[in-house]
Amino acid sequence: MSRIFFRDLGISDPDVRLDVGSGTHAEQTAGIMLRLEPLIGAGQFDWMVVYGDVNSTLAAAIVAAKLPLPVAHVEAGLRSFDRSMPEEINRLLTDQIAGLLLTPSADADANLGHEGIPAERVRRVGNVMIDTLVRLLPMATRLEGNGYPDQYALVTLHRPSNVDTSARLAAILETLSRIALRLPVVFPVHPRTRHRIAGLGGSTKSSAMQLIEPLGYLAFLGLQRDATVVITDSGGIQEETTFLGVPCLTLRANTERPITVELGTNVVVGEEPRRLEEEVDRILAGHGKRGQIPPLWDGHAGERIADALLERRRTDPWSPQERSTPS
Repeated sequence: MSRIFFRDLGISDPDVRLDVGSGTHAEQTAGIMLRLEPLIGAGQFDWMVVYGDVNSTLAAAIVAAKLPLPVAHVEAGLRSFDRSMPEEINRLLTDQIAGLLLTPSADADANLGHEGIPAERVRRVGNVMIDTLVRLLPMATRLEGNGYPDQYALVTLHRPSNVDTSARLAAILETLSRIALRLPVVFPVHPRTRHRIAGLGGSTKSSAMQLIEPLGYLAFLGLQRDATVVITDSGGIQEETTFLGVPCLTLRANTERPITVELGTNVVVGEEPRRLEEEVDRILAGHGKRGQIPPLWDGHAGERIADALLERRRTDPWSPQERSTPS
């Protein structure tokens, strides 16, 4: 799937691949640290820029901080306040390490302030994911010839809390089957989720629910743009639907992107399937959230990030030759 996204986003192949692969959280984090440290130590770099909340985010931040090399965290300050989520641990620790925290919204600024992080380390730049969406939206097209209806619910599921427990996944699929009787469901199935569905027997009870292969960014963006409602447990999709003005129902107990609820089109429906059905019915009745686009979600976050990095280097110079070495 990564090759498809590199192609769709117009990103060149990386100069170096760490090839850590899958594994437990500890295995991934340790593997990244072991392979990244000699690469950084051998080069002359000004910044370690890390993004989001995955294991590589925290691993790279730890390695850089101990060399030392300044760390900038893009998408800093987001909080679900649920420490059972591995992503929340990655966010919290990375923000304590980073010297420059690049936030997408005012709530992220406030979270960092409550955690005692000095305001001079924080710069609100907007949402870099929206930069990509703005650039590529004109190229996103509706998939034709696949029998997609004019109105449909688009579904994505991949989080362990939803797919790793058989009873929970079965309840979600049952609910989606009932929804599909009123609104056709299009479900690009993440490999992790497909494996779990296969463990249940791999069948659904409604022919109106279309389980399809994962899609590239452009194809999926077209499906999002034209959907009646998006049902998801993804953080990024909560943001994209808010920008697109498409109602979003988040199958989680919380969200680290509350701005999508406060200003956008997102409704966090929790873990009760009945609530999901009720919200779909509200949308079909014309009462879905309209929402608005948050400030600075304008397609220029990347430019503000570059400006912040250059400004910090001018005001707080750090010569690579002056880095300390481990004793």
